[in-house]
Amino acid sequence: MAKDTDKEEPKKAKKAKKDKNAVEEKPEISPLQAQFNLMSGTEKAAVIMLLLGEQQAADVIKYMAPREVNSLGTAMVSVADLSQDMVNMVLDDFVATLKTQTNLGLGTPDYVQNVFKRALGDEKAATVLGKIMPPASSKGLEILQWMDAKSIGEMVNDEHPQVIAIILSVLEHDVAAEVLEFIPDAKRSDIIKRVASLDTVQPSAMAELEGIMAKQFMSNTSSKASSIGGVETAAKIMNFAKVDVESGVMSGVTKMDKNLAEQIQDRMLVFENMADIDNRSMQTLLRDVENDLLMAALRGADEAVKDKFLSNMSERARDLLLDDMEAKGPIRVSEVEAAQKAIMQIARKLSDDGEIMLAGAGEAFV
Repeated sequence: MAKDTDKEEPKKAKKAKKDKNAVEEKPEISPLQAQFNLMSGTEKAAVIMLLLGEQQAADVIKYMAPREVNSLGTAMVSVADLSQDMVNMVLDDFVATLKTQTNLGLGTPDYVQNVFKRALGDEKAATVLGKIMPPASSKGLEILQWMDAKSIGEMVNDEHPQVIAIILSVLEHDVAAEVLEFIPDAKRSDIIKRVASLDTVQPSAMAELEGIMAKQFMSNTSSKASSIGGVETAAKIMNFAKVDVESGVMSGVTKMDKNLAEQIQDRMLVFENMADIDNRSMQTLLRDVENDLLMAALRGADEAVKDKFLSNMSERARDLLLDDMEAKGPIRVSEVEAAQKAIMQIARKLSDDGEIMLAGAGEAFV
């Protein structure tokens, strides 16, 4: 019996080893699954919207911000020819996501307001809620969100810097950076300094802002102070500004208030921060960055940043990029800075859309 047991042991060991190897083998991903993995959250949402009736889709869209509407509309056109299998996969993912959600957030703003009013009284609650609750946009500010940067710039060009600062603070950061290009150089630094210094805007200031809006369209005035602006907002606007605009503005702010300028710069996203993002986010970013842009940006990058980009590329893509960089030869520093700025703007947009996790100079991962 002992001999038979001894013979069986090597067989068991071989079988165990075989089973272990089978576990370690990674299953191949089907082309359909690979295509699904490349889809962004916006594209998946677009598929769901196309499956809804026209009225239901319209009911959803009216609760979305202008940037979201534009992104969703573009995505709805691009996904219109997906196969039925891909549509089914998106639906399965949507249902699975719904199952993980709770109704904890339903009615939260009203609930929070009622709790604070009962605990603190109407007057004290209004003061606290004005700082912690997102302000309800007035009709004028809502319409601003739908205007292009040039139109906004031309409309506010001759207004007081404080009014322009308030307007920039309520816009999307990349739009605010574009508006800044249509404002005279002499005003820009003062405006960004004012943006960084903003905390709350009192009803009188909002009334002045609405007065400006009334030149173009009818509007209503919000009756409470709104928490907007601040150093973080100023830094994000500068993140989206062109290199020459950013340089001129920050130079001017430094002359007016060196401490405030340092606070803004501490919170600005710089190319070196790219070394700190996770690998999945880097891979998502690389899909949106053209080779020529990356090649120029990496010219002036430190080794940590360069390694982060290259280590998240396939071996073939990495080798081709390095060969192209070597063959191209030297380029101007201004081209390198512009390329790095462009990549940071792409990264910021992806971060704002929830596609990647991004840590700026003043942020950290936990």
